[in-house]
Amino acid sequence: MKPVILMRPSLAEENEFSIASKHLPTFRKRSDIPPGSLVVGRYSVVPFYLELEEDLAASGSKLINSYREHRWIADLREWYEDFKGITPKTWFDLVSLPENGGPFVLKGETNSRKFHWNTHMFAKNKREAMEVYSRLSQDSLIGQQNIYIREYVPLRKLAEGLNGLQVSEEYRFFFLDRKIVSGAFYWSSHVDDLTEVPKAANVPLEFLEEVKNRLGCNARFCVVDIARKADGDWTVIEVNDGQQSGLSENNPEELYLNLKKVLSFSEDST
Repeated sequence: MKPVILMRPSLAEENEFSIASKHLPTFRKRSDIPPGSLVVGRYSVVPFYLELEEDLAASGSKLINSYREHRWIADLREWYEDFKGITPKTWFDLVSLPENGGPFVLKGETNSRKFHWNTHMFAKNKREAMEVYSRLSQDSLIGQQNIYIREYVPLRKLAEGLNGLQVSEEYRFFFLDRKIVSGAFYWSSHVDDLTEVPKAANVPLEFLEEVKNRLGCNARFCVVDIARKADGDWTVIEVNDGQQSGLSENNPEELYLNLKKVLSFSEDST
């Protein structure tokens, strides 16, 4: 199958559409996609993922991640077991929270309200977790998702944003077929606050190999956000669908060039 990009330019980074077009055929509308294509749906697959998958199948095409693979990535409950031990401990309902535990962070199965850290994410104890849970339940985005509670793990702090948000040493890696196609500093919104932007090469190769192994064959195109803990160890913060994830500080030239290389290799191998 010939790889192509389906991109919603209004949600893409500046110049991302034109850069992607240099490396792979890139379309704005699903109706323009040639039959028999392998589609990387950048910013184009939600909220109607299953519908898009079915529409493409009618012309012999398919998405890089099936709907089942997308659900494994999109729901923390799905990927948590595979990453247990290298990602913060997680509870899937308030009843399970330890009475004397904390602090915690709360998020939806897919999204969070990290820019409202003090009121919609961080909780010192179970009582505050219940209050944050109530606020998220009424949130227009998170309220439509399952809400999960994670152990708060102190990270290496680089700066502080609005509402107490901690800007940490965190990186975003794009994986395709368990190969890293790009990696860079996560907090693109705060690079001007730093004297030096950390490099993704800081993440140990051994930890990245462990992440690759844990991804396994659960999905082809993933993003994994990795952070350095305050004690110097490393942890997986999030797993996301590579189709929907922003670039952070990743260079789109590098990303789409390497996407093309890996996809072309896969095509030649079939």
